[in-house]
Amino acid sequence: MPIEAELLRNVSFFQLLDDDELRELAAHIDEATYAVDQTIFKAGDKGGTMLTVLSGKVETYVTDEGGKRIVLDDFGVGEIFGELSLLDNEPRSATALAVEPTRVFIIDQDDLHRLVQKKPDAALDIMSTLGKRIRKTDILLQTRVTQNPNIVIDEKMSFGDRLADEVARFGGSWNFIILFGGIILVWIVLNMFLLTHPFDPAPFIGLNLILSMLAALQAPVIMMSQNRQDVKDRVRSELDYKVNLKAEVEIMQLHDRVEKLQEEMLAHLKQVNEHFAAQPVNGKGPQ
Repeated sequence: MPIEAELLRNVSFFQLLDDDELRELAAHIDEATYAVDQTIFKAGDKGGTMLTVLSGKVETYVTDEGGKRIVLDDFGVGEIFGELSLLDNEPRSATALAVEPTRVFIIDQDDLHRLVQKKPDAALDIMSTLGKRIRKTDILLQTRVTQNPNIVIDEKMSFGDRLADEVARFGGSWNFIILFGGIILVWIVLNMFLLTHPFDPAPFIGLNLILSMLAALQAPVIMMSQNRQDVKDRVRSELDYKVNLKAEVEIMQLHDRVEKLQEEMLAHLKQVNEHFAAQPVNGKGPQ
């Protein structure tokens, strides 16, 4: 069913077209409707089309390695999405979901070529949209980690690992020093001054035995905790590497697509200029 030409006036790309051009473009554009929470397309689906929201709202997202959804952007009336796949014919890089009852119209490469011929400024609009999308993606990649290293580490920790960390944390605190210093002081005062029959008279062999046993047990526990810290640092460094690698790959892909878009748009503009240059002026032929 053809789209009403008047609906296209709500889209910034088409506002400079006259009525005849709008009707011609509307005759070639398809439309689709989606219910709430209905998937419009999934990451990996075949691309080749760009969509514009006529009514409703659309959300695009990707899923990280942990299965968590990362929202990339949302789109309201008059906004476009899926334009990267239109330009390079590659599979979709994200999933689009209708978060409200949504109506969209679908633009393929023939429609885009027809639009750019009629309105060369549309190429600049698309490039501007891509530039904003790249900036948002850069910010997302800078602030978003693929996985929270603390959560990953906690999931891998056993009861013994947690116990070792807690013992090392307490043994390396002022609370431990004050508590154990108080116990030693009470031990000495009891055996030297208060008890008629001390259970550990000087030179406090029992106290020395307890201190030796504590040191013997505390040392390997602290080493276990240090090993755990090494594991934590390694997990963090691996996750940082994955994030940096992913960011580098995504940015390179986006830059390649923008360069390709720029080349295509410049080629279209050149064709349009050649077309107008070949038109007769005042019946005198091409200028």
